[in-house]
Amino acid sequence: MKSIRQIYKVGKGPSSSHTMGPERAALLFLKQYPRATGFQVTLYGSLSKTGVGHGTDRVLRETLGPERTEVVFSKENWEGMHPNTMDFFAFRGEDLLGQLRVESIGGGDIRIPGEAAPKAEEDFYVEHSFAEIAYFCKWRYIHTLSEYLELNEGPEIWDFLMEVWQVMKASIQAGLSKTGVLPGGLNVQRKAKYLYEQTTPADIPALKEFQIIAAYAYAVAEENAGNGTVVTAPTCGACGVLPAVLKYAQDTRGFTDQQICRGLATAGIIGNLTKTNASISGAECGCQAEIGTACSMAAAALAELYGQNLDQVEYAAEVAMEHHLGLTCDPICGLVQIPCIERNAVAAVRAMNACNLSYFLTGSRNISYDMVCRAMKETGIHLDHRFRETSEGGLARLYDRRGRS
Repeated sequence: MKSIRQIYKVGKGPSSSHTMGPERAALLFLKQYPRATGFQVTLYGSLSKTGVGHGTDRVLRETLGPERTEVVFSKENWEGMHPNTMDFFAFRGEDLLGQLRVESIGGGDIRIPGEAAPKAEEDFYVEHSFAEIAYFCKWRYIHTLSEYLELNEGPEIWDFLMEVWQVMKASIQAGLSKTGVLPGGLNVQRKAKYLYEQTTPADIPALKEFQIIAAYAYAVAEENAGNGTVVTAPTCGACGVLPAVLKYAQDTRGFTDQQICRGLATAGIIGNLTKTNASISGAECGCQAEIGTACSMAAAALAELYGQNLDQVEYAAEVAMEHHLGLTCDPICGLVQIPCIERNAVAAVRAMNACNLSYFLTGSRNISYDMVCRAMKETGIHLDHRFRETSEGGLARLYDRRGRS
């Protein structure tokens, strides 16, 4: 597996696969052909169908130069094509200088077909499944995934995770401070500040808990939808789940920032496992790959913070993913707003529930995290393409039929 630095990336929303990945690919291509006078980028699959709503064309023009860049939305499709494929062409006058095919594989990462991963992206971990990790940890008397992470990535990883946590907290505060309408034409009002400031009955503590967790999740997801700075966890579309859960845990249980970083470490391992063995891309496996993974990461992080053992951490992550299986990715108008923002809040609360369930029932479980991860991948592969970030099915199709007024 790669470093968890590949899971947590700081960048501008609204989409890790449709905005951050294409930007990264464009910068790479620009470096290869700095003297080009013109560029053309052809988008395929999900990038083509939802690129406008996600701002793909905008970020490509901004990166390569708006006056010299043409973005083509292709309807071409073929067997075996990654759903987030781009072809870059560089010109000097009418002469073609070179071209490059790039796949945006989720979480802001890109892949060039046929090329080996850069050295910085080589494997940090020998183990590639939770079962292998658990076996290694028990053999070495390692009790937590955060200890396992430090053993593999070194103590310097804590400085990185502290930076990640500071950005997450800043995105919560930024989202809670803003009102108004999100960009994109859906007239979606920001709701985080409103949620946070509501008064709840003192005799219903569960309602207050839900209110604060939901407000935090809305805050980050709205920052993402408004092109603000967020951390992929594991993607931009699911970036509100983990910060919301960790911030609420810190508020109510008094965890230090250093302790929260232990939770981020455990969450990163779970995200890494999912990315390695399945997918974190909505275009590849539906929203179960994004929100489902984020929920698993958050549930596992909580289990670590609450002092649960490795079996309980695994069970928390497994329960969280299991109950997102089949979740479709059907963003209305290709925008990361409806139903995406609300899903972050619901998944954050589900993560709390999954962690609580793991405390009581770990010894009776039948499903491993590795198994549910494989099930998620299989489910995602067999989802109709209309439900994999194309905005051609589900809520996206029905909303268009009714009109946007």
